[in-house]
Amino acid sequence: MKSIGLLDHFLMELEGVKRHFLRPKSQEFILRHVLLVLIFILAFSIRLISVLKYESVIHEFDPYFNYRSTIMLIKNGVYDFWNWFDWESWHPLGRVVGGTVYPGLMMTAAAMYRISEFITAHISLRDICVFTGPFFSGLTVMVAYNFGKLVRNTETGLMAALLMSIVPGYISRSVAGSFDNEAVSIFALLFSFYLWCRAVKLGTISASAAAAFGYFYMAASWGAYVFISNLIALYVIVMVISGRYSRRLYVAYSTFWALGSILAMQVRFISSNHIMSTELLSFNSIFLAMQAWEVLCFLYHRIGLVLFERFVLLIASSVAAVIGLGLTAMIATGRLNPWTGRFWTLLDPTYASKFIPIVASVSEHQPTTWANYAFDLHILSFAAPAGIYFCFKDISDISIFLITFGLSAAYFSGVMVRLMLVAAPAFVMLSAVSLSSIISSYCSDIYLARAAIAKSEGSGGNTGGGSGMLSSNGVASSSAASANAAAAAATSNPQSKRGGGGARKNAAAAAAAASSFTFTSSLPALLSLYDH
Repeated sequence: MKSIGLLDHFLMELEGVKRHFLRPKSQEFILRHVLLVLIFILAFSIRLISVLKYESVIHEFDPYFNYRSTIMLIKNGVYDFWNWFDWESWHPLGRVVGGTVYPGLMMTAAAMYRISEFITAHISLRDICVFTGPFFSGLTVMVAYNFGKLVRNTETGLMAALLMSIVPGYISRSVAGSFDNEAVSIFALLFSFYLWCRAVKLGTISASAAAAFGYFYMAASWGAYVFISNLIALYVIVMVISGRYSRRLYVAYSTFWALGSILAMQVRFISSNHIMSTELLSFNSIFLAMQAWEVLCFLYHRIGLVLFERFVLLIASSVAAVIGLGLTAMIATGRLNPWTGRFWTLLDPTYASKFIPIVASVSEHQPTTWANYAFDLHILSFAAPAGIYFCFKDISDISIFLITFGLSAAYFSGVMVRLMLVAAPAFVMLSAVSLSSIISSYCSDIYLARAAIAKSEGSGGNTGGGSGMLSSNGVASSSAASANAAAAAATSNPQSKRGGGGARKNAAAAAAAASSFTFTSSLPALLSLYDH
């Protein structure tokens, strides 16, 4: 009798579990996480083509120097790494490594190696360095999902994760064997933006502090931390102009500036330049302006209008005079570092060709052509402008940031072809907004048409959604065909005399073809997810 009672209890529990998994919310939860795992595997696997086709090696000169630096860091520790003078680099002068590199990549690889040793995985350091790019691409996919979910909804997050895993502009810098700063910096960039938008939405000190730590990792990994600083400052200006300034924005920016600046100055290559450099003048000036505005708002409610007007006039003239004299003195004494030639090139594309020919001679510093957009972004070049429209249609603080991010990245990517890497996440996020909105509209049309058919047995309401699905599949198929042609035209052997550059192009082109075909095959799964 007791065994029968236990069996009945087990069957009842099993029936409860079955009812739980048959609920639509449970099925959606399982399907969503299964899709995320598959997208992570996709992002990792399509970047392994160079390893599978040839062998596990580190390509090109800069990645190999980073590999040597990581070996030095692991063998001798952080202190010796900071003070390491490398006689083999920049021959015959040598190089003070600790003061001339962004150590985030080396620190990350060393941390992963220590973790693998701690769990007795015993993965060689070379393999960790080779697979750092694909692994962080998977992490970037997860960040893109959460960012898209924060911007709009879960569907946008899934679409952003899928597009981020297959966009060729990002694949070309994160293939296996490319152990360069960009392998981790795009993750850091998107993660910083996600945490910043979350801080603006919540308006808490803890969320702003988390964004500052994300900014610190970006500052330790790549020089494009300047782009994050200035973009956030530009976003604050846009928010003020649009009349959306709030206390949440003040708390987020003040905490982010204070903690982020302190942390970024711990990087030896940055040091006091974070405060003294003119490249971050807008970032620091916006902080001072916000503090002045809050003081004025406080005084306005404490003193009369007449006294307030006199006070503002006196303070404004005094502050303008002090700032003018201070800037003049700092520039004259050389304490305020001027803008670099690369920074001037971003503002004036003809500057380098006129004054710094050596900068203009670098292929990555050339202006971007339409062919680069077609190869690196494919359909995203057309979907991103539609994403700006949908962001304006459903305006919010986060959508304004996404618009600012997208327009800034589009401009800078047109100035310098290397910055297509920064534009790829912006185009992905905007395209995720537009594609998820369009697909959701098509699926809702299908749902309404099926409901109408079930009621009246008619056949006229199904046309819109079906044509939308066919057009979506047609665009994806044409994108796959063009990527396949590009992959066939850009194949080379990394073991040839050209070295690792050919391997990167080969892996990027082949991965672009695989990514477009994957997009085509994954679209029906997403459509079935949205068809609810």
